[in-house]
Amino acid sequence: MLPCPNEAWMDPARRERRRETWVKRAERTRDAFGLVLASVLLTYVLASLLANRSWGAVVLCLATSATSVIALTSAHARPRLVRTALYLACATILLAAIGAASGDKLWLNVATVVQVALLAVAMGAVLRRVVLADRVGSRTILGALSVYAVLGILFTFVYGFVERVQSGAFFEGHPHPAGSDFLFFSYTTLTTTGYGNLVPGGQPGRMIAGLEMMLGQIFLVTLVAGLVSLWRPGEGIKRRQEARRERSAGSGEAPPAGDAPAPT
Repeated sequence: MLPCPNEAWMDPARRERRRETWVKRAERTRDAFGLVLASVLLTYVLASLLANRSWGAVVLCLATSATSVIALTSAHARPRLVRTALYLACATILLAAIGAASGDKLWLNVATVVQVALLAVAMGAVLRRVVLADRVGSRTILGALSVYAVLGILFTFVYGFVERVQSGAFFEGHPHPAGSDFLFFSYTTLTTTGYGNLVPGGQPGRMIAGLEMMLGQIFLVTLVAGLVSLWRPGEGIKRRQEARRERSAGSGEAPPAGDAPAPT
């Protein structure tokens, strides 16, 4: 009697091998902080080109939501937290769409507050993953850079929110700023470049700008510079070569030619 085609799927050993294969694939997608940094840069470009109002705000909410979910997934966040972030992201996109269709700023203000909180939680998870890493590698550096870049975006949303809720103009001598103005001001403040063409007209804008200056310098000087000083690029290659040698020795196969020791 011929075996049923589905019997192979019922084989416990084969199921275990397939499960291990999928686990390894999932592990490779984790710590994908290069993807996080790419999504952050995409959000930066969109924020530079689109105004944080009407349907442009919907697109920005979509990009920020994707960045938050990708960051949480890459930071090994709990599945429940990732699902909650996904639900909140969909809610903010819906609120932004309602605000764009109705012209009511209240919906966009609520969506902005939730987006800032969600992105802050996601970057907190990435920062925790970076700080608790057992060794410093390229992915760790990319994670730290992602958090640093997101600081500028977070403060951009905060500046835009303050400008919408306060009575006067946010910038002195600049009564009608665009979203790109807030983004430009945020990153010049974060990096303490300070061109001086955009200056907060009063409180709480000046206080928030001072906080961004301090956070940017502390983060860059202490964490990013410290991680770069501990980074040893050659160690990762050596560990992979040793792992391949161990697998080859366990299976009785000859080690790859590239991993063979040089003749004396």
